[in-house]
Amino acid sequence: MKAEISTTPPVPAMARRALLGMAAVAMLAGASLPVHAQDAAANYPNKMIRIIVPNPPGGTSDVLGRLLGKELGDAFKQTVIVENKAGGNGHIGAAFVAKSAPDGYTLLLLDMSVLTIGPSVVPQLTYNPEKDLAPIAIPAYSPHLLVVRKDLPVKNIDELAAYAKKSGKPVSFGTPLASISQLAGILLAQNRGFEFNVIGYKGGSQALADLAGGQIDSAMASVVATNPLVQGGKVKAIAVTSAKPFAATPGVPTVASQIPDFVTGSWQGLLAPANTPPAVLDKLQTAVARIVAQPEFARHLQELGSEPSPMTRQQIAEWMRAESQRWGKVVKDNNIKAE
Repeated sequence: MKAEISTTPPVPAMARRALLGMAAVAMLAGASLPVHAQDAAANYPNKMIRIIVPNPPGGTSDVLGRLLGKELGDAFKQTVIVENKAGGNGHIGAAFVAKSAPDGYTLLLLDMSVLTIGPSVVPQLTYNPEKDLAPIAIPAYSPHLLVVRKDLPVKNIDELAAYAKKSGKPVSFGTPLASISQLAGILLAQNRGFEFNVIGYKGGSQALADLAGGQIDSAMASVVATNPLVQGGKVKAIAVTSAKPFAATPGVPTVASQIPDFVTGSWQGLLAPANTPPAVLDKLQTAVARIVAQPEFARHLQELGSEPSPMTRQQIAEWMRAESQRWGKVVKDNNIKAE
């Protein structure tokens, strides 16, 4: 099945050039704004900025938020704090930001799958991700790795499909339910004409622990979560979900090389409430583009198994709509519901 829109970052050197170019475009756009809009940007920020992370401390969004917050604070010469508002699979914090004042002082940093899958699997959301939030940037993208138990006799997706068809029992697939990894696993298996036996977990780390212990056959999770197990010989990586070979997973083939346009992963997005002045959004986008282009920040991203995405605000909005349609169809076709 062909994805609507697939976006993955280029290799780091190209990414830095693209991001610096994006910053220049945002600056030129700001120069063409009306005087009152330019004044809004010129006076921003003049007080503390909060970055809301809708997850507990210690996760990827939290670590990234604190790294980004420090750099934004230095760039703006203002205090930037990270506030964790966990719960509701990310929707409590997201709804809080969506309903906050649209002035650029309350921002949201999260895995964008919360926003692109949420409307399809969570009934009666109290906010509309596309209408109530304004994208700023995607500071970090990390693809997923499809990993199998180390003794499973497969080296790629085609061999996994052949094994599943011949083994006489479904290949088990551990995943948090109603997550991007479950939906991607279903889509992959359907494309190759087999079915996974989905084993639901509260979190991806529990699934990976069982995979390393041989209790399940396969799983799909972020590079930062899976790479230590792969490098330690505990599990075997057979595919990565980036559009092109990913720097952090050398030698691992892409799913897209066997299933055209199959790109998934974790896009860590920075957003503001809708109706935040465009001049303020542009100023934030420019600042983030400069930060993620810095070699030292790029090193931190590599430690998180991530690279920056050069998508502009408009491109992110278009991508969100396409991803929502893409995964909404998978949810509907397979009657997937959140726990």
